[in-house]
Amino acid sequence: MSIALDVRLLSGRSVRVTADLAETVGVLKRRAETALAVGKGRLVDSFGGVLDADAPIKRSRLQNGDSLILYINKIQLQAADSAFAAILGDGSVVSWGDVQYGGDSIAVQDQLKNVQHIQSSDYAFAALLGDGSVVTWGDAEFGGDCSAVQGQLKNMQQIHSTSGAFAAISGDGLVVTWGAAEGGGDSSSVQEQLKNVRQIQVSRGAFAAVLRDGTVVSWGLARAGGDSSAVQDQLKNVQHIQSCGYAVAASCVCAFAAILGDGSVVTWGLSGLGGDSSAVHDQLKNVQQIQASDMAFAAILGNGSVVSWGDAGSGGDTTSVQHQLKNVRLVQATCRAFAAILGDGSVVTWGAAHTGGDSSAMQHELKNVQHIQASHCAFAALLGDGSVVSWGSVEHGGDNSIVQDQLKNVQHIQGADTAFAAILGDGTVVTWGNIGLGGDSSAVQHQLINVQQIQATAGAFAAVLDDGSVVTWGDLEYGADSSAVRHHFQNSESDQDYAYLRGCLPKARDTRLGIDSNAQLEVFSIVAAILMMGNVEFTEAGEAAALKDEAAVAKDEYRWKEQDRFISGRTVAVQGSLHEEVGSFKLRAQSALAVGKGRLVDSSGRVLDASATINDCNVQNGDSLTLHVSRSQALASQLSFAAILGDGSVATWGAPETGGDCSGVKNQLQNVEQIQATRSAFAAILASGSVVTWGDASSGGDSSAVQAKLKDVQQIQASGRAFAAILGNGTVMTWGHFNAGGDSSAVHDQLKNVQQIQSSGRAFAAVLQDGSVVTWGAPEDGGDSSAVQDQLKNVQQIQASSHAFAAILEDRSVVTWGFSRAGGNSSAVQAQLTNVQHIQASGAAFAAIIDSGCVVTWGDFPDGGDSSPVQEQLKNVQQIQVCHGVFGTAFAAILGDGSVVTWGAAGSGGDSRAVQEQLKNVQQIQASSGAFAAILPDGTIVSWGRANDGGDSSYVQHQLNNVRQVQSSHGAFSAVLDDGSVVTWGDARYGGDSSDVQAQLKNVRQIQAGDLAFAAILASGRVVTWGYPRAGGDSSAVQDQLQNV
Repeated sequence: MSIALDVRLLSGRSVRVTADLAETVGVLKRRAETALAVGKGRLVDSFGGVLDADAPIKRSRLQNGDSLILYINKIQLQAADSAFAAILGDGSVVSWGDVQYGGDSIAVQDQLKNVQHIQSSDYAFAALLGDGSVVTWGDAEFGGDCSAVQGQLKNMQQIHSTSGAFAAISGDGLVVTWGAAEGGGDSSSVQEQLKNVRQIQVSRGAFAAVLRDGTVVSWGLARAGGDSSAVQDQLKNVQHIQSCGYAVAASCVCAFAAILGDGSVVTWGLSGLGGDSSAVHDQLKNVQQIQASDMAFAAILGNGSVVSWGDAGSGGDTTSVQHQLKNVRLVQATCRAFAAILGDGSVVTWGAAHTGGDSSAMQHELKNVQHIQASHCAFAALLGDGSVVSWGSVEHGGDNSIVQDQLKNVQHIQGADTAFAAILGDGTVVTWGNIGLGGDSSAVQHQLINVQQIQATAGAFAAVLDDGSVVTWGDLEYGADSSAVRHHFQNSESDQDYAYLRGCLPKARDTRLGIDSNAQLEVFSIVAAILMMGNVEFTEAGEAAALKDEAAVAKDEYRWKEQDRFISGRTVAVQGSLHEEVGSFKLRAQSALAVGKGRLVDSSGRVLDASATINDCNVQNGDSLTLHVSRSQALASQLSFAAILGDGSVATWGAPETGGDCSGVKNQLQNVEQIQATRSAFAAILASGSVVTWGDASSGGDSSAVQAKLKDVQQIQASGRAFAAILGNGTVMTWGHFNAGGDSSAVHDQLKNVQQIQSSGRAFAAVLQDGSVVTWGAPEDGGDSSAVQDQLKNVQQIQASSHAFAAILEDRSVVTWGFSRAGGNSSAVQAQLTNVQHIQASGAAFAAIIDSGCVVTWGDFPDGGDSSPVQEQLKNVQQIQVCHGVFGTAFAAILGDGSVVTWGAAGSGGDSRAVQEQLKNVQQIQASSGAFAAILPDGTIVSWGRANDGGDSSYVQHQLNNVRQVQSSHGAFSAVLDDGSVVTWGDARYGGDSSDVQAQLKNVRQIQAGDLAFAAILASGRVVTWGYPRAGGDSSAVQDQLQNV
């Protein structure tokens, strides 16, 4: 059952979105985000509650006609010492930078939902969720692992951190700590005192908690301020606490200064760093605020004067400028100096000259100063006219002369340790300081447009643009490379969510590509086989090593020649040593034949082991071998790819957590015959019949529990999160998520003599040799066929929608089960389901072709389950194509006379009336995710459906002559003409515009399509790609391998 909901933004813009009650809130949300052309957000109901994206709509108590708000937060960045973490608009998190120190949050990604705030230690992050729980990642020793206190982390309101530990305050004023014990991660000695905590202040190695009664409790390193016992009786009615300090060796030294309610100050910690303020105690009255350098404090009094104490050389002595320090409104600090802005906009500085304590050279320019920013050893002042004056250490940004003429209309300045970045009024950025640590943004300057905010680690910057994207620069070790997570930063039509919405259940295209559609039910079917086809890299060093080996054995072993034959008939004579590995010899043969990776097969058909020596393989001088180069095959999980290369090895790329990293099993992936995928894992069948798995363990990436039984595997089928393997003896082994079919123990004894397995989203159906059927998995997705079990006899074929199955029996009748609205109940048309020849399925509907050529449909009406408006036209139907669009699903049937009949969602091509007169003698129909394209006998094209998805080809119609092949991505079409040229149309982002590579598109032999990109194989064997870069549209990184494909 579907409901319609109104989703609006805070701006007032709204859209009506239709969703099935069985769908999740996340699917509804992504559909709304796409329709409103905005980034990730959170759906809020009329009561102000945030809806759980993972929950089914039917459990969210939403009613037809309800109004929801899509609340999109601005991206929030947090920086650790060498990594960044960003809260996205929907409350999820991405991180990058040094993996060991928080740059990789993949292990906790599924927990990072509805994140409200992120705090960082130097080497770890802690995220506070909306429900008050906490998720941590990064270096376990420094707070990246909170498992020891996880049970206590409930109803948390704030998180604070030292350099290596965290402290969280709960709603009832209690404190939970974790991380480095000596740095404040262990509060057990003061736990009984930590009640009714109001706020926490930190130094680098200690915490100081202010209780609601105004007293203070401190813990951590004593020399970092963790012991306040000496002044405990003075710490009453505390209003605010400031700290100073710095790291020394593997530890730190620090001090605290507390402002009391009467304006006086109490200090503790290392005395030389300001922990002893007795020398200025009498002056510290009516204190308004305190600023700190690494080794000193400076307090602004109510009369606008300043009192400082601590290390004199680090700003603890203001005597040389005391007479100037009047009417001070703000004080800023570097590591060892202070800068005060006076009421008239002038500046007074003191402390170590080389860290900014001496501004005399720039004093005449320091007028009408609005704000001062600091790096570690330099200051940058923003003036009222938008210009900038900097001073201090040149290596830390103290000299901006090289960019002075660019620093106009500056709105904001951010500082890293050794560099500055300024945002100008037009949204561009100017940087200066240490070139390698963020002071040079020239490599990304063209991207720095409409910048809204900038954050910095010690050696890199990250800028958030107004479209929600992020640009990073500086030192790679400090987070300057965000390329691995860049796809998350989309504040318009997010590529990931957009691809999901528009590509859900792409069965029609999967059938065309020869991929089992039911294994792809909830998968991004971005097919990129072409990217991994091509030649092996063959280096001179490799040749030299082989030649050296030959020379070493030449004295006492004969040389031999063999005729290495390519399947095309081409041959080459290759010399080798008997002690040389077959793999090394094979590389030489591939190079000589100018082909890609292959397998050497002897005259008996035996594949030679690449790791064995030639002598061990019993190859004789003059023997003839065949180099069998298979076409590469690729398959996609949710965010990753796996390609079988010509030699039977496997290459993977994409998100490691969804199978993009097979390094852990790389040495096992040899002689791979077939790969299957769930949403987040892969399973490979080897020539030996064994199986290798990798990816998300809960989605089938870990088969260890059944590994010993995975022998003589013939076929693997996949649901969304589980695998089922048919063994040679007809039994079945399953693994993966139990509720997606990964546990077949309840029917294990029935799974004998299995012939085939079909899958829906979360269930399997096995056809046995006697024609009966056994099902398991989620009952609501067809995992329970008990209601129709007595009818499931002599089953010949099974088809599946996302939540239901349809079985064709030997007598050509049909039995259905599963979710009724998804086609699991065909009772309304049961009498018509006789002599069924073929069944086609959309996401939630079925269309059966009867032997008379008529069509019977059932299931969800918006997905094409109702063909009654065109029923009289559906005669002599030859084939049916499906279009899975954002706005519903549509079917297109080609009749015997070449005409076409369409039904389903009009916006997805279900209404072809505008081109009906042109649809004659149609030979073939291709579908994108929102449109159809038909090839006529004269080689012309007729298209219809959503214009932006290729439904309007009028602007290239004059070029569409003599078309011999049409391929489609999600939102575009690509046609190969008889002369080998290519014509494209549809969404430019997803391959509808090939103008950048048009000059290369000559003598095209074949085109392959991914979800968002195309790849053309030329007659020369080269490959040309275009479309969305991240989805295979940019093959530049592997172009040298894409030869002689």
